[in-house]
Amino acid sequence: MSRSLLFFSLLLLLLSHPLSTTATIHRTALFRSQLIAAPTPSPTTYFQVTKPIKLPHTKPCSYLLLQHDFAFTYGKPPILANYTPPQNCPSHNFAKIVLEWRATCKGRQFDRIFGVWLGGVELLRSCTAEPRATGIDWTVKKDITRYDSLLKSNQTLAVYLGNLVDSTYTGVYHVNVSIHFYPAVVNRSFDEGNSGSGYGSRADLIVPISRNLPLNDGLWFEIEHSTDKLSKKFEIPQNAYRAVLEVYVSFHENDEFWYSNLPNDYITVNNLTNFPGNGPFREVLVTLDGIEVGAVWPFTVIYTGGVNPLLWRPITGIGSFDLPSYDIEITPFLGTMLDGKTHEIAFRVTNALNVWFVDANLHVWLDKKSLKTEGHLLRHSSLPLVVTSVSNFTGLNGKFLTSVSRSISSVGWVKSSHGKITTNSTQGFNYSNFMVMGNDGNMQIVNQMIDFNDSVHAKGQSSSIYSIKSFKRFPLYMYSDNVDQANGSYISVANLTLGFNEERVEAGGFGLSVSSLKNLQNGQGSIRVKGNLVVSGLGSTQQAYRYDGSELCYFRNVSSLNYTILYDKVGNTCSKKFQPPGVWGLRNGGLFLLGGPF
Repeated sequence: MSRSLLFFSLLLLLLSHPLSTTATIHRTALFRSQLIAAPTPSPTTYFQVTKPIKLPHTKPCSYLLLQHDFAFTYGKPPILANYTPPQNCPSHNFAKIVLEWRATCKGRQFDRIFGVWLGGVELLRSCTAEPRATGIDWTVKKDITRYDSLLKSNQTLAVYLGNLVDSTYTGVYHVNVSIHFYPAVVNRSFDEGNSGSGYGSRADLIVPISRNLPLNDGLWFEIEHSTDKLSKKFEIPQNAYRAVLEVYVSFHENDEFWYSNLPNDYITVNNLTNFPGNGPFREVLVTLDGIEVGAVWPFTVIYTGGVNPLLWRPITGIGSFDLPSYDIEITPFLGTMLDGKTHEIAFRVTNALNVWFVDANLHVWLDKKSLKTEGHLLRHSSLPLVVTSVSNFTGLNGKFLTSVSRSISSVGWVKSSHGKITTNSTQGFNYSNFMVMGNDGNMQIVNQMIDFNDSVHAKGQSSSIYSIKSFKRFPLYMYSDNVDQANGSYISVANLTLGFNEERVEAGGFGLSVSSLKNLQNGQGSIRVKGNLVVSGLGSTQQAYRYDGSELCYFRNVSSLNYTILYDKVGNTCSKKFQPPGVWGLRNGGLFLLGGPF
């Protein structure tokens, strides 16, 4: 068996105990405790490149929700704290609400997944940074304005960060969690999504689709096999007129690098054991009372210990400090949920291996002028996956192509004081993964592309009420190889390209919002290994981030090499090439989406 494949088996054997939610197939997992950079006089600040949150010109009302040191917390209950709405603010009408996570750590430690919930509603899913001997710090700021209704009543805050401290892994995460409330400017609707009741406003109710306290570990559901179907029963008020399911997803252990998992026939023919299989395709499928209402084809987040840990110091991987959530419009199904009875949302993961953490928040809009609304599902289509899989291999060398597509669509109406509104929701997905295994299994190339296209159009009897079109593209290229250096040592090389791109148009009573995001990372790294110890290493990362929007433009071009920033250019000028996607018209005093490139 090749050194690379034999090394994978050794990693799986040594890391099978529940030390971490990181993958057990990391090529560098055994090396993290050995590779410590030379001391520096001050802690290193890690960061994720993203656009700043646009804030109003008002002084925030801020307070500390939680201060805690996460040491030996693995497998234990979440840390709890009482939350009460801010009493010291001159106004309770907030234009922006920001959650802030601040943390420091010193020593050695794995990357750890963590979550923050309020009243069972997940506000943030994130990964810790991996510390160094001289210490690190990092801050995550997230706009949580959409959870405004949840923040108006007393709740229980729950934070789970499963950490382990012993004689080797000494890092304790010292954490502060705060919320900043920015009062709205008088006589001005600062937040374009909050112009009063309607399709563009914040939800009136948020129902947690997560596990209930008390419990150990996080409030997420843990999916270990493709046959697992984990669910939550819920009820909603009978005067609802819109519903959006926000899904949180993260992947760990044998499926942390699901996009590089080998086909089962390759594993069987080569008599490989303890290797993650089921091929490279994964899908999170969501059902409502047994009906497939939507899916998530997730972005390939690489955590701070993934591939080569030196790539993520101090620039962290796209989405690793603030994992993306995914919205599924389920308004067409409201007619089936307005009966006052209990209903069920369930999650499955196609081809899953242990373990996937999945939960969701159900955002519900309520009609304040009526006690009961009514609705009806007109059409629904959830076509089966169309899968093409081609394998061509001899021994440990070969090429594999996997292509998958799917579409899900639904149409339904809801009658409320806003009138009879028909909502059309559509999801379209395309996936391709080309994988090469060479050098007798020592070399692997993964070239993957995910296209995630969704649209929602809500129409009244005479005009468009709300429209959104979003096209996401997630490119991934990863190259890894082990090169023998004799004398019991070898060089492990890993290069990657990771991208998150989105074109988005949204229109409704709050106006028109158009944005374009292009976010691309390139990384090159190598480590010299002898006797399963790293004797030297290198990690270089370059990132180009550009966001062009109706309200904000931002770009950043930054590069690092082993903890050191080589260059960092930041600006707020819109791209000259930026053009609002789609074609828009005016009808009955409102914007109407006529068509576009999606």
